[in-house]
Amino acid sequence: MAAEDLLPREYGYVVLVLVFYCFLNFFMAISVGKARKKYKVSLPNLYALESENKDAKLFNCVQRGHQNSLEMMPVFFVLMILGGIGYPLTCAALGSLYIVSRYFYFAGYSTGNPENRLKIGKFSFLAIPGLMICNILFAINLVRG
Repeated sequence: MAAEDLLPREYGYVVLVLVFYCFLNFFMAISVGKARKKYKVSLPNLYALESENKDAKLFNCVQRGHQNSLEMMPVFFVLMILGGIGYPLTCAALGSLYIVSRYFYFAGYSTGNPENRLKIGKFSFLAIPGLMICNILFAINLVRG
């Protein structure tokens, strides 16, 4: 049996949202690379030291915005993949909200003022609980048969 026979047709939206997140991750990674050159922070240093670099905070904010997104990525992917089986359209919508919010989270953080990450980026924190609820409901439906 092919996956297309096992999954709801709307699951394609879940897959597209996950791919869009990969593009966002590439964008953030490229931004960190550009910031490394601009603020003269060489590899393998993950962060710049303020005692050694006057632009350390600016670079660190760009790096931290990407790093935080990487930390959340496994949670987001698992919730999308599993919850999307039972609730593909809801998960795709919540995933889209998450991605747009994550872009603004990163863009706000990259300004060098960490407070700016939450202006629009805070909405990503609504998407994750929504995805968790979809997973809980999906699990209950599986257990009940």
